[in-house]
Amino acid sequence: MADEKENPEVPEPDSDEATEAEVTADGSTADAASADEASVTAEEIELETAADERELTVEDILNAANAEVEDPTDEHLADLKRVTAEYANYRRRTEANREIEKERAIGTTVAVLLPVLDDLDRAEKHGDLEGESPFATIAAKLRGSVERLGLAKFGAVGDPFDPQVHEAIFQQPSPDVEADTVADVVETGYTLGGTLLRAAKVVVKTPA
Repeated sequence: MADEKENPEVPEPDSDEATEAEVTADGSTADAASADEASVTAEEIELETAADERELTVEDILNAANAEVEDPTDEHLADLKRVTAEYANYRRRTEANREIEKERAIGTTVAVLLPVLDDLDRAEKHGDLEGESPFATIAAKLRGSVERLGLAKFGAVGDPFDPQVHEAIFQQPSPDVEADTVADVVETGYTLGGTLLRAAKVVVKTPA
């Protein structure tokens, strides 16, 4: 009887309660499980995102672009028309500027030859370009070359006087005319394309 009192039997805890007690006592067990679950979820999301990115290939992008070209939306169609119109205007401006620069370069070159052409005109008035002399042949070739570049001469006796293209160096009243008329051409005028390269110097008959 004395031994039974000194060593009382302690009831053993139930196995389920012991396991739960161990898990509860080790607080890191539940936290580790939650962390592992969260880690797995993040990895799955990253894998799914990577898989989605890998699925979008260059071929897919080209196919989408081709589909848009074949059946464009109203917005893209409006943008396409605007870009096309801007490109057409740009081409027109570029072509116009190119022609202007070309004409300007030719004009600068031909202007150097104008005194030579004036000498040929004076020689022609004196009869030095008659026949088939070497001088006449050279003069014809030079005149033909500058004409192919677009140079055109103007100013002839009997033309109506135009202050826009004629420079009057002398006026003489005459009863033979009813309006200002070119009586003589002292220096021929020239145009290059639509540009006045040099005004013609003339003697003008005015109504008496």
